[in-house]
Amino acid sequence: MLPREHRLTSGPDFRSASRKGRRGGSRTLVAHLWAPEGVEHPVRVGFVVSKAVGNAVTRNRVKRRLRHLVRERLELLPASGVLVVRATPASGGASGPQLAADLDQCLSKVLPNRLSSPAGAGALR
Repeated sequence: MLPREHRLTSGPDFRSASRKGRRGGSRTLVAHLWAPEGVEHPVRVGFVVSKAVGNAVTRNRVKRRLRHLVRERLELLPASGVLVVRATPASGGASGPQLAADLDQCLSKVLPNRLSSPAGAGALR
């Protein structure tokens, strides 16, 4: 479970991150990272898992896995950042390790100080 201060609950912040943030995608996930300037708050993370992913059991399983994976990577995200992780329909059948690899791939694309070397990609694991 994500600590309360890291949960994104504001609709306008979801929209701002999706529209103004950097976007990185993979087969199972799309991540949007927005770092507003002049705002002081801890990094916040929100998830979008639509009915296209599967039934309620599948959607909740995907959300639980993503919350757990993102919690382990909070220190990689910029302070005051807003991260929105959107699950694609393929995420419903993905394994935990596959979601982790796809999340790392998405984060490597959206982080401002991303490393292009293969060693840098391993640092996200």
